Amino acid sequence: MKKIRWSWKLAFFCLVGINILVFVLLFILMVLPTSDGIIPNKQELTTENVSLNIQSSKADLNRLINYYIEKEETDSDNGGSIDYQVQLTDEVELYVTIPVFSESIETKLTFLPKALKNGDLLLTQESVSIGQLHLPVTYIMNFLKKTYHFPEWVEIFPNEKTIYIHLTDLEIQNNMEIRANEFDLEKDNISFSLIVNPK
Repeated sequence: MKKIRWSWKLAFFCLVGINILVFVLLFILMVLPTSDGIIPNKQELTTENVSLNIQSSKADLNRLINYYIEKEETDSDNGGSIDYQVQLTDEVELYVTIPVFSESIETKLTFLPKALKNGDLLLTQESVSIGQLHLPVTYIMNFLKKTYHFPEWVEIFPNEKTIYIHLTDLEIQNNMEIRANEFDLEKDNISFSLIVNPK
């Protein structure tokens, strides 16, 4: 049997050919589309809203609420004619100083909060404490509505004894919107959704 003798030239060209073949096969495998479609459509990623869930506590919200109250009072033109604070306990407590003649009457209103399906908050009046003076709740809430310049996203309805907080109308930068999911003060279960619109 005759042995085949490989010259160095033939061996070199065979090696080059194998390398080229491997390179072509790898290139074909890289450019072929995936069969299971795991790469998402880029257009869908950039147009859909992104929702981020935020869990909070009464302590954190108390600091945040009163920060915005102080900021609103400083920025408003009402000259500080009415002083009020909000405290979250098992209810929403509203502390107000109301001027009556030459006296300042300390008033405490409590509200039961409820997160609505649209993401807003509804506060329903529960009790009132005005010291020795007896005034109807509707009168006090009407006084608050007329005397103090609340933000546009806060509405007071004296006859219904409610305060409606339009959280979804709250102006946040970068096309963001906030919605209330849970607002159970007794269990300290407070959660919001931050909706980001990437458009």
